[in-house]
Formats: sequence, structure tokens, C-alpha cells
Amino acid sequence: MGSVDELEHKSLFRHEETKSPILMEEGSLSGNFSQHTDKAPKNSVLESIKIVIFSNKLNLLLPFGPIAILVHHLTGNKGWIFLLSLLGITPLAERLGYATEQLACYTGPTVGGLLNATFGNVTELIISIFALKNGMIRVVQLTLLGSILSNMLLVLGCAFFSGGLVFYRKDQVFDKGNAVVNSGLLLMSVMGLLLPAVLHYTHSEVHAGSSELALSRFSSCVMLIAYAAYLFFQLKSQPSSYAPLSEVTNQNEETSDNDEEPEISKWESIIWLSILTAWVSLLSGYLVDAIEGASDSWKIPIAFISVILLPIVGNAAEHAGAIMFAMKDKLDLSLGVAIGSSIQISMFAVPFCVVIGWIMGKPMDLNFQLFETATLFITVIVVAFFLQEGTSNYFKGLMLILCYLIVSASFFVHEDPHQDDI
Repeated sequence: MGSVDELEHKSLFRHEETKSPILMEEGSLSGNFSQHTDKAPKNSVLESIKIVIFSNKLNLLLPFGPIAILVHHLTGNKGWIFLLSLLGITPLAERLGYATEQLACYTGPTVGGLLNATFGNVTELIISIFALKNGMIRVVQLTLLGSILSNMLLVLGCAFFSGGLVFYRKDQVFDKGNAVVNSGLLLMSVMGLLLPAVLHYTHSEVHAGSSELALSRFSSCVMLIAYAAYLFFQLKSQPSSYAPLSEVTNQNEETSDNDEEPEISKWESIIWLSILTAWVSLLSGYLVDAIEGASDSWKIPIAFISVILLPIVGNAAEHAGAIMFAMKDKLDLSLGVAIGSSIQISMFAVPFCVVIGWIMGKPMDLNFQLFETATLFITVIVVAFFLQEGTSNYFKGLMLILCYLIVSASFFVHEDPHQDDI
């Protein structure tokens, strides 16, 4: 009996010893972030400007922003104002993602993930709030819808396709459990948008004209509560989703973190985030004002501009980040960028705009009309089927990209029935 007790004691001791390295590895992220904080760079103002402004070739488009303002005051040509504003906002959206990544180096993986998700969609939120202020409710609805479609089909498709080309001899693997939870949340957002549309088209409202709006506001509050519960679930109840999945990924992330030291300090990141957000807000005002004129001068439907053109610019940071992570065989991060951004827009940005419109006295609702809601529903079903196996390859990415081309073509020939709401 004594020998049995000794064996049990030794086995328990060994079990605890095997646990400790795993805990050490899971805590290695926080250790790396503390090292980043200790090695925070001390740049002068000119050095900071050189790093943020002149280190990226995409910033060659930055002068188009001031040119758009000049064209607005000199000629008033709406088509040119819209195009120049669109080009000027593109590098700003990418630099917002860069400044957020730099700030995330000092906050840890959990807060850093939230920062990336929040500031990754700040461009769409700013454009939507400006449009809502001007009473352009359909532009708000279509822009947010287009951002969801772009993230789920174009961004995720390009990530799968690029990663599949780099690792063409194998299927890349991601966390199937998280993918199922994300698909469920996307389906819940579709339900929130579908029921007001069904209520409207079946003419079954108790109070005609007001029941639909009341249902939208109630559903928006429920969706915001669900999104808050999702954040709590991810950050508190399931913190392991932010931890590496295996020792191999741990070692890869440790080496990448050691190689990618922050280039600017924490306060520099905060200051640049404030400056870039203010500049995006300024250009968004000119962009929104020129949408209707650009549609008339270019003979392009407003639905196509709102659903396709605006989200591609707003998702520039997510697009680049998702592709980069997929080419490094970090598909969980790519899914976190693409699907996580879609969840935040559908479960937070859309109901948030409904609540903001409620405060402003604008009748913003969740009735995105039948064509748009059906497109979103089919897209979520297609993406959920592609994610259910937990693997990806370049063929799946190509299929998602081709689906986005079909969606783009459908909105190019689609005439919005509520043009007077724009």
C-alpha cells in the first residue's frame, strides 16, 4: 500500500509539473507585452511622423484628402469630390489599423483584440453617423450591410485564397468551436433584420408604420445586450480562446512578437489615433454629401456605391491584416479579423445606429428591405457551411470571392425602391 501511495504521489507531482510549462506558455504573451512596455521607443516628433506617414506606400494617397476639400470649395463637382474623398480615406483606414496594433502592444492580447475590432470599424461608424445626421437612412443601412458582406465574402475569401496558395499542399486548420459560435451570432443578427422586414411585407403590423420601428428599437437593445454577453463570454468565461492552441503556435507567436517590437510609444499611438480619427471624420462629411451627386454623374446606383465601394475602403485595414495572418498560417487570427468584424458590425454597429437615430429623432430601423436581407441571409448560410469543417484551402477562398462578385453584380443592377429616403 505504501508503494501505491508513493506512485500516486509521484504521478500527481508529475502531472502538476507537466501543467506548469503550459501555464508558462499561456502567460508568455503577457510576458512579451511587458517586454514591449519596457522597450517602448522614444521618438521625436519628426521621427514619429516619418514612421507613421512616410513608411507606407499607400500613404501616397493622403494628398487626395485636402484636394477633395479644395475641389468642394472651388468647383463643387460631386463626382470628383466623392472619388477624391474615397481615395483620401483609404490610407487613413489602414493607418488607423497600424496605430491600433501599436497601441495593442502595450495593452495585452485581450484589450488589444478589442481595440483592433473597434478601430477597424471606426471608418464605417463615422460615415454612418454623418449620413444619419443628414437623414440618409438608406445610406446608413446599405453601408453597414456592405461592410458585413465585404468582411464575410471578400476579406475572408482573400485570406483563405492567399493562405491556401502559400500552403497549397495542406488544408489550413482553425478553431471549429469558435467558428460555430460566430456563425450562430451572425444568424442571430440575420433574425434581428429579417423579422422587421417580414412584418413590413406581410402587412401584419398592429399599428401601421410604428410597430416596425418599435420592434427594431427593441430588437436593437436585445442585440446590444447579446453582444455585451458575447464579449464577456470571450474575455472572462473563455479566455483560452485568446491563448495559443498548441506549443507550435506558441513558439511561432513568441518569435514573431520578439521580431515585431513596437515602433512608436503608447502615447504616440493614442495621439495618432485621435488625429487620424478626426481626419477621417472630416473627410467623411464631404464623402457623404457627395454620394448622391456622384451617383447621378457616374450613372451608378447609390446601392452599389454604399454596399460595394464604401465598405472596400473602410475594410482596407482588415483586408491587409487577414491576408497577412493567413499567409503566416494563423487562420484563427484571420477569422478573428474578418468574422469578428462582421459580428461587431451586425451585433453592435447596426443596433447602435438604430439607438443613435432614436436619440436624434430619426426613424432608423432594422428593415433593410427584402432584397438586402435575403442577400445577407444567403451569405451567412454560405459562410457557415464553409466554416463548419474547421479547415480552409485556396478553393474555398476562390468560391467566397466569386460569391462576392455575384453580390456586387446584383447590387449594380438593383434599383433601390426607397430613393426618397436617401
